[in-house]
Amino acid sequence: MSDTTRAGAAPAGTTGAAPNPAELLRSAAYLRMLLLAAVLGVPISALAYGFLVAVAFLQDVLFRRLPTALGLGPAPAWWPLPVLAVGGLLVACTIRYLPGGGGHSPADGFSNHPPPTGRELPGVILAATATLAFGAVLGPEAPLIAIGGGLAVLAVRTAKASLAPSAITVVASTGSFAAISTLLGSPLLGAFLLMEAAGIGGATLGLVLLPGLLASGIGSLIFVGLDSLTGLGSVSLALPDLPPFARPDLAQFGWAIVIGLVAAVLGTAISWTGLRLRALVDRSRLLLTTLAGLVVGGLATVYALTTGHATSDVLFSGQAALPGLLTGAASYSLGALVLLVACKAVGYAVSLSAFRGGPVFPAMFVGAAVGLALAPLPGMAIVPGVAMGIGAMCVVMLRLPLTSVMLAVLLLGTDGLVVTPLVIVAVVVAHVAAARLRPAPHPVEAATAP
Repeated sequence: MSDTTRAGAAPAGTTGAAPNPAELLRSAAYLRMLLLAAVLGVPISALAYGFLVAVAFLQDVLFRRLPTALGLGPAPAWWPLPVLAVGGLLVACTIRYLPGGGGHSPADGFSNHPPPTGRELPGVILAATATLAFGAVLGPEAPLIAIGGGLAVLAVRTAKASLAPSAITVVASTGSFAAISTLLGSPLLGAFLLMEAAGIGGATLGLVLLPGLLASGIGSLIFVGLDSLTGLGSVSLALPDLPPFARPDLAQFGWAIVIGLVAAVLGTAISWTGLRLRALVDRSRLLLTTLAGLVVGGLATVYALTTGHATSDVLFSGQAALPGLLTGAASYSLGALVLLVACKAVGYAVSLSAFRGGPVFPAMFVGAAVGLALAPLPGMAIVPGVAMGIGAMCVVMLRLPLTSVMLAVLLLGTDGLVVTPLVIVAVVVAHVAAARLRPAPHPVEAATAP
C-alpha cells in the first residue's frame, strides 16, 4: 500500500517513524482526506436530520395524536405510563437480542467509544429511537455521534478504500462531527464536545479537527437547507432571548460557588444512582427496563397532577421544553420548580440505568431549572442563574469543563458573554467538588489512565 493512499501513513522518506504532523498536513493524502470529509458530510448530516425529524414525528404521534384517536382528547396525565412501559420493553428487546447491545450505556458518562459496526448500527438506531420517541429522559447527541461515526466507517469500507487505522479514526470522527453539526445550536459546540471527549491534543488535534470541522460546516448547511425545503422546523437547540444582564457583582460570584456545590451533589447523586440501578437492570433486562419506563412515566404523572404543568417538562431530553421553561419562568412557583428538578433528576437517573441516549440535554435542563429556582433570591437573577446552572450540571455529568462553559456561554448570546466569569467559577467549583465526591479510582485504573 503506497503512502498516497493512506491518510494515516508516514510521509515518504521516513523509515517507520511517527508521521510528522506538519508534513502530513501538506501531503496529497491529507487533501484527499479533506475531500472525503466533505463528501461524507452531506449524506450523514442529511440522515441525522431525518433521524431527528422522525423522532419528533413519533413523539407527536404517541403523545398527541394517539390519545386523540382513542377518544381521550388531549393526553391525560397518566398517559406516559403505558407509553413508557412499551418503550422500555422495546429498548430491552433491542439491547438483549440485537448485536451491539443498542450502543453504549449512558450511565458511564460521556466518553469516546469506537464506532459501531455495520451489524451493530440497526440496534443502535432502534434503541435510540425507542428511547427518545417514547419519552425517556435522555438526549439524541450520543446516538447521533455513534450513528454518524458508524455510517462513515461503513461507507469507506463498503467502497473498499484502503486506509490506515489512524485514518479510519479520522473518518469516524468526521461522521460524528457531521451528525451533530448544529444539534447543540452551533457547529463549534459540537466540535468542542467531540474534541474534549476524545482527549486529543497537540499537533494531532489539528489533523483530526480540520476534516471534522469541514464536515460539521457542511452538515450545518445541510440542516439549514433541509429546514427551509421541508418546512418541518429546526431540530437544533435554540434558547430564547432573556432579560438583558448588565454585569456580574460580588454577590453573584458567591452564588457561583453555591450553585457549583449544589450541582456537584445533585449530579453525583444522579450518576451514582444510574450506575447502581444499571447493575440491577442488567440482571433482568426485559422486566426491569419496562419497570424503569413505568417509573419515569409515573414521575411525569405526579408532577403534572401536582403542579398543573405539562408532563413533557419531565419527559424527553429537555431540548424542546427548555425554551418554554425559560420564557414561561414566571408561571412556575418555587415549589413547582423544586418538584420539577426532583422528578427530572430521578427520571434522568433511571433513564441512564436502562435506556440508550445522551446525557447533555437533560443535564442542561436540570441545571437551568436549578438556576431558575434560585433566581428570586437576594443577589441573583435569571440570566446568571440559568447560565451557571447549565454549566455546573453539564460539567458534573459530562466531566468536560471547556465544553460545559461553552454550552452555557454560546447559547445565551450576548448575555452569555457577560456572565462568562460566573460560569467559569461555577464550572470549576462543580468539577472539583464532584471529583472529591466520587469514589477514588482503583489503583490499577489510576495507573493505566491516559
